[in-house]
Amino acid sequence: MTTAHSNIITGVTLAVVATLSWALNFVAPYVTGAYSIYDLMAVRFLIAGVLGVGVVVLCRGQLRFLRRDQQFLAAGLGVIGYLGYSTCIAAGVIFGGPVLTPAFIGMVPVLLALLSNAAKKTLPWRRLTIPLTFLTGGLLLSNISSINQPMAGDESWLMGLVFSISAVVLWLAFSLLNQRALGKLPANASGLWTGLMMAGAGMGTLCLLPVVQALDLLKLPTLGFGVSLAGHLYLWGLVIAVMSSLVGAWAWNAASRRLPMVLCGQLISLESLFATLLGLLFHSRLPTPLEASGLATVLVGVVMAVRIILASSESISNKSAFSIP
Repeated sequence: MTTAHSNIITGVTLAVVATLSWALNFVAPYVTGAYSIYDLMAVRFLIAGVLGVGVVVLCRGQLRFLRRDQQFLAAGLGVIGYLGYSTCIAAGVIFGGPVLTPAFIGMVPVLLALLSNAAKKTLPWRRLTIPLTFLTGGLLLSNISSINQPMAGDESWLMGLVFSISAVVLWLAFSLLNQRALGKLPANASGLWTGLMMAGAGMGTLCLLPVVQALDLLKLPTLGFGVSLAGHLYLWGLVIAVMSSLVGAWAWNAASRRLPMVLCGQLISLESLFATLLGLLFHSRLPTPLEASGLATVLVGVVMAVRIILASSESISNKSAFSIP
């Protein structure tokens, strides 16, 4: 097995870990209890911020490898990719209902793969046609069964549309900027980079707390902060913060170093697959035939994309091995 081949397999494994960790974001509506989604998000990102500061302290020796602008960029990416993206998803679901936002988020893997291949031309377009077709079709099948669910009013729907589009734009910007920045980082600075992003998300949350409280979106001040009442909120905030912000970010950054962006873009679709499976688990039901077909089609598209990238890397390695120095 060549080094490139091994790197891709390791990168795919890390991407699976990352997307499974991120999928925990979608269980938030099921675990808030009497509290609001904003209470859980505030707790989650404040915990993530504290963990991020801890990581930065532990990795402070790596600070000399990053310029000041790189440190601020990492913190800013945490605000964009963690806090901003999650906030837009929550607001999109609240205003637009359960159909609109997931359908828009499902476009991210396809758009990211198209943008990254247009920028770097990793693969010929004809080789991407089949896996992208499977991926798009699977995402459509996964969402089409929700069409009959009740929709909100026109004004709420419009707000949901704005937040859904904003979530897509923020995640595309985060992915592209993060991938570009990681390519310029020393290999031993990945831990610090993750810590800075988490700390940035925590600082952004602190800045937004007065605004959220002024809009009367938090229930913690009225229902109480006691562990006996809000203990489950703190526990789930900790679990999601550790898995999604810490484990997920570390695994994705490590995967991004090993994989071309065109493959990373398609692997993000696994987040929707895992999120759907977790949602079905919380609803204690099996997928409908349409949902099952969509999930299977997404998985086929991802597997095909991985095989194409592996074959491409193997072909490049063989050419290099037999080339004249």
